[in-house]
Amino acid sequence: MKVERIFPGTVLDLDGTVYLGDALLPGAKRTIETLRAAGSRVVFLSNKPIQTRDDYAAKLTRLGVPTAPDEVINSSWVFTHWLKQEAPGAALFVIGEPPLLAELDAAGFRLTDQPGEVQFVVASFDRTFDYRKLQTAFDAIRAGARFVATNADPYCPTHTGGFPDAAAVIGAIEGCTGKRVEVVVGKPSPITARAILDCLQLPASECIIVGDRLETDIRMGQEAGMATA
Repeated sequence: MKVERIFPGTVLDLDGTVYLGDALLPGAKRTIETLRAAGSRVVFLSNKPIQTRDDYAAKLTRLGVPTAPDEVINSSWVFTHWLKQEAPGAALFVIGEPPLLAELDAAGFRLTDQPGEVQFVVASFDRTFDYRKLQTAFDAIRAGARFVATNADPYCPTHTGGFPDAAAVIGAIEGCTGKRVEVVVGKPSPITARAILDCLQLPASECIIVGDRLETDIRMGQEAGMATA
């Protein structure tokens, strides 16, 4: 096969594109090695906010794709940097898992479950989501808190089918409050697109994004001016 062009920047989605569960997909390792050898800077992208950049880098390395944390962009990292610019030190009620809470805490945000103190309700992927958390979000939003989210994926693909993702949490909060989520920073948001280009230090026209979802990966790439696959 003739290769028409190697892009200086390559953005690869992770779940369903590079790996599924704990196994690389066929051809992924060879493709990444070939791109790197050709001089393309490869970064990995995930909307899943239940692991840190360090965790993703360690997993890829363990699977045979040596990766540094700064070669990974995920929605929790993008969200934390966006909110630091939007409202540094704000009081948050976060419906999310421990890695996201730890990342926000380390960034100087105050985590609280007292509705009257909450400035932002943060919806995310949370496998411990329950009625108590929904009630707190409901009370905080009715008291004036802003409603934002890390990502809006309906599910995360796994080798057994998938896990319900942040869209389920967003839907529950929207359903009881009547308030639409204000900002979602994960794919296909231009907030994530800007984070990618800042990381690569390249114009969009010099980058290609490869993913498994038209509504997130491909839509974001097209709207940002990147090539897509």
